[in-house]
Amino acid sequence: MSHKWKREGSHTVVPYLIVNGAPQLIEFLEKTFDAVVTENMKVDGVIRHAEVKIGDTLIMMGEGCAEYKATANGFYIYVEDVDTSYHRALKNGATSVMKPADQFYGDRSGGVQDPTGNTWWIATHKEELNEKELQKRFDTAAKQTTAAGKK
Repeated sequence: MSHKWKREGSHTVVPYLIVNGAPQLIEFLEKTFDAVVTENMKVDGVIRHAEVKIGDTLIMMGEGCAEYKATANGFYIYVEDVDTSYHRALKNGATSVMKPADQFYGDRSGGVQDPTGNTWWIATHKEELNEKELQKRFDTAAKQTTAAGKK
């Protein structure tokens, strides 16, 4: 029997969140992104390690403590319908960072902050772009941003 260098079904990089409010985060992820809890280990009723699966991605988490302080993180998550997921997130306790809009890079995306302070950039991929078209759109967007900043 050979030993595998990573767990079966795991990606090479797995996000590990340390939060204040692990139960609230788990509930938010379940209700907003249909997360499935695969592990939930508690000590004295406090979640010390939990794992949820969203689509094909595993996310690990634990409650912050004196030794390991909670930190906010950012994520870019692809969903089937960004507008529906964005509104579900707001309904489940998130605050808006950016309303969904079509982006120059071919995604429709918006952002929310979950109840524990993490930012979730929610996106639906709308179109494939070659490198030349992407650069052209980027240049146009950069000029618009620069012009708006000068006003």
